[in-house]
Amino acid sequence: QVQLVESGGGLVQPGGSLRLSCAASGSIVRINAMGWHRQAPGKQRELVARTTSGGSTYYADSVKGRFTISRDNAKNTVYLHMNSLKPEDTAVYYCNVDVLQDYLRPPRAYWGQGTQVTVSS
Repeated sequence: QVQLVESGGGLVQPGGSLRLSCAASGSIVRINAMGWHRQAPGKQRELVARTTSGGSTYYADSVKGRFTISRDNAKNTVYLHMNSLKPEDTAVYYCNVDVLQDYLRPPRAYWGQGTQVTVSS
């Protein structure tokens, strides 16, 4: 099994910054893609940012230029650096990682428990 522990959410004023972290532990041979999704009240969960094991990144148009995703492979950790936060960034943020646990099964997706980000004055 694999466990994901998220941290770093909270309340911040518009224009402020936060850094989210998501650390994976457990039965891990290799982590492929790592990403962050978010879900606002009454809305569907959406992909915010994603990074592959090769270093490629993807960002939703709504966060380009403001958010940066990074990973520390030695720590099995993915980060989301959020700058110039807006009220519309308010949501529960979930990390998502694709984990290869052994060479007998395909990689499997795991989700964090979610961390609340609230942008408000």
